[in-house]
Amino acid sequence: MKEFANKVAVVTGGASGIGAGLVRSLLKAGAKVVVADVEATALETAVTEFARSGGEVSGVVTDVSNPQSVEALAQKVYDQYGECHLLFNNAGVAAPSANVWETTANDWTWVHGVNVMGVMHGIRAFVPRMIAGGQEGHIINTSSGDGGISPLPYQSVYASSKAAVSIISECLAAQLESEGTNLSASVFYPSGGLLDTGIWTTDRNRPESLARERPTDPIPTIHDFADAAKAAGMELAFQDLDELAEFALAGIRNGDFVIMIGLEEAEHTLLDRAKRIGQAALPIDLASIPKL
Repeated sequence: MKEFANKVAVVTGGASGIGAGLVRSLLKAGAKVVVADVEATALETAVTEFARSGGEVSGVVTDVSNPQSVEALAQKVYDQYGECHLLFNNAGVAAPSANVWETTANDWTWVHGVNVMGVMHGIRAFVPRMIAGGQEGHIINTSSGDGGISPLPYQSVYASSKAAVSIISECLAAQLESEGTNLSASVFYPSGGLLDTGIWTTDRNRPESLARERPTDPIPTIHDFADAAKAAGMELAFQDLDELAEFALAGIRNGDFVIMIGLEEAEHTLLDRAKRIGQAALPIDLASIPKL
């Protein structure tokens, strides 16, 4: 897909962070954007701000972990526009850092419910409609280098969810092509530096029914992470989210499956992991990982 003008785009988790950057870039490119987010107040505020910049934008309160909620989103989009060309499965959450044996059942249920099942609910609700429409379309699933490329060992819940998103995206893209549809798919790895997004404070949206079963240390801030990385010898800069969104749209225009700033570094990481696997060794280089 080369042009986004007058295309209908849906962005989950679009009221803040990376999602908001994607919405701004899509509106700038002339797309009609439906913003989906679980936070009603934040969504209303964001849509009002987006509208001030011009373009056609609306919001739908959506819990991506709930298949009925995502189905209702898809129905509203098709009732309003009769089509969808771009689906950004972007919403995501994270659990506190912990040893695997210290994670809780609710950590896994909540994070995988949003990050993995949220992507699947989006695919299941929209892709059949998009295929039936016969128009050119594209699905973009937001993964993470943490899991999709190499996991941070103390983020087992989050990293495993994002590894799943990467594999789902790969299978989806292959199937869309082999089945002869007019759709394609990409996996998007937010990258380029530290990302100041709501992922650092996702507990604000954690349902009481999935509250953590036992206390944990305070969740580190993005600045805590930057300090820990610096102590490990890594000086990390912040990545502008609007520039990242523009990069993502450029990747779609280019027909890229993997959309990531710094692919060369990711290649080196994966080659090193492959070498370690070939030696029957632990793929993670513990010396380079800050503990959070």
